[in-house]
Parts: sequence; structure tokens; C-alpha cells
Amino acid sequence: MKRISFLPAATALLLGVFVASPALAQEEPSSYPVGNPLGVPATPSADGSYEPMSSNVTVYGAIYSAESCVYDAERDLIVVPNRGVPQRVRTNDAFVSLINHDGSVHTPRWIGIQGPSERADLSPPLTLNHPLGSDIANGTLYLADRDGGTSADDSSVAVIRQFDLETGAPAGEIRIEESPWINDIEVADDGTIYVTQTGDLGENPDPATWRVWEIAPDGSASVFAEGAPLRQPNGIGLDSEGNIVVVNYGNADVLTFSPSGELLKTETAAQSGGDGLVIMEDGTKYVSSVRQGGISHIRSAESAELIARNIPSAASLCYDPEANQLVVPMNPNHGLAFVPLE
Repeated sequence: MKRISFLPAATALLLGVFVASPALAQEEPSSYPVGNPLGVPATPSADGSYEPMSSNVTVYGAIYSAESCVYDAERDLIVVPNRGVPQRVRTNDAFVSLINHDGSVHTPRWIGIQGPSERADLSPPLTLNHPLGSDIANGTLYLADRDGGTSADDSSVAVIRQFDLETGAPAGEIRIEESPWINDIEVADDGTIYVTQTGDLGENPDPATWRVWEIAPDGSASVFAEGAPLRQPNGIGLDSEGNIVVVNYGNADVLTFSPSGELLKTETAAQSGGDGLVIMEDGTKYVSSVRQGGISHIRSAESAELIARNIPSAASLCYDPEANQLVVPMNPNHGLAFVPLE
């Protein structure tokens, strides 16, 4: 088995990356056509008329094949990217919902109120195909997406899509040409982006496909880690010291790397099949298992403890600090699970 290859940013091989043009990356239109909160009309009208839904009505739903979520502190809402229908059925079908603390719907379709054919006519155009991981940093929503993959003959390529958190407008994209798809995403305060490439999942998988990518603030991509001890890396996060923490899907390992790529420690979740990761300020970790449905609570120097069980397809969870709860997307079950913390 190929061993891990740690490549410091200064010496890493830079791979093919496309960064959106400066005009697209810097353009911030004063008004971008995003969906209204629940009310009439759902789509903003030309005259700006809008009346909110009456307060005696509560709506649940607006989730379709969601794989991740992230808390928006400015809005005090949970941001949920929905994958929509599969790429082989229709491209550019994904959208982003805004959800309240109790799971009720605030805005069914914030980004992506338009159909695929209408999105190309927007300024700037909107593309959102199959978002998996999500993160918010420095006023920007980052989504781990991809292009292609519509058939066996159509190769896919990983794309990080960025959106202005205030307006919902596209704010740039980064293509990682050497990666077919990426899973989770974490953005450091300085703009450095870390993403996981889960890679081969079948029999006799190629360890060289198990990667963590590091994207510098200038958009250049390099392989941060490859192969063992990664085993189908999935969730990723940063601890309070700036170390990179990776959750394996292929076993129960939770790996902590220094920014230079040194493996600092290995912890073990209560279940394998890890997907999502939440890291608290004190270093406590919560890990979801998409395969076995549990939520592991990992404290330093203690064995992992299951605090929730049998959540169907427990995907990339997020922390809602205002409600002190974990929010767990449920992939093909088209829902969110809520786990209160003591």
C-alpha cells in the first residue's frame, strides 16, 4: 500500500486550477435574484412587492438530498445546500435552503430559485450541480461541487464554488483539474481551503485516490496528504490551534495533522463510516457515521461515546450554537436530524 505523502505548501506540486476571472470574483451586484423567505411571491417580483407568511403557519421540508449544513451567524439560520436530482438526470439543479433552529423553513430556495435554463441568463450566471461539503468564512459561502459526471463517458472535475453571503451572488470558483470530485471543505481565516477527496470506495481501492487538497489564497492547489493513514477521507475541520482534522470513512480513525502535514495524533470514533465533523473550542469533537448512523462524542484522552444512534444516512453535520444542537443532514432521506447537546 502506498504510504502517505505529505507535501508542504512551499514545495508541493501545483496542479491545474482555474480561478474565476477578477471581474466575476470581485463583482458584487447590489441586487441578485435569490428566493424570498416564506411568503408571496416566493420569487422576487419586479416591483419588489412581498408579504410574509402569517405567523400562525409553520412549514417543514425544503430539503432534497442534502449532504451538509453550516450555521450562518449573521442571519442566525442554518444554511443547507441541496443536491437536487442526480447529474445524470439534470445538471445545475442544486439549491440552498435557509432553516430555522426548530427545523422549520425560513427560505425554501435562497440560492437557486431559478430553473437550470434560467440560471445561465443571470448576471453573473449561476451554476450549482452537486454540492457536498459547505463552509462559511470571511463573508463567503463555500461549496464543494463538481462539473461533469453526467454519464460514464463524461468525466467529472472538482469545483469549489463561492457565493457572497450577503447577496447570494456567485463570487468565484476554483477548479481542481486533477480531482474528479471533492467531499468536505474547511476554510481557514487566512483564506486557505482544505478539501477531502474520498476517492475509491469499491473492492481493491487505490490508496492514491485518497487525498486532502490544500488550496492557497491565490487559488493554487496542492496535495496536502495522500494514502495511508487516510482511508477514504471524508469530514474535515480545523481545531483551535489551526491543525487539520480529518475523519476517515473507511475506518473509525480521526486524524489530526499539523499545517505542515505532520500526523500529530489519531483518535477513534465509536463507529466507522465517518462523514461529518464538528470541533468545539475546547477540542471536543463530534463525528457522524453515514454508514452506521451514530454520533460519536470524542473527548481528549477518553474513549469515544455514542450520543445518538441509528440516524439514517447521518451525513456532514454542523453545530448550531444558538440552540446548542447538532444538525445532521440525512442524504437520500431528504431531511435533517436535530441532536440537542447538554
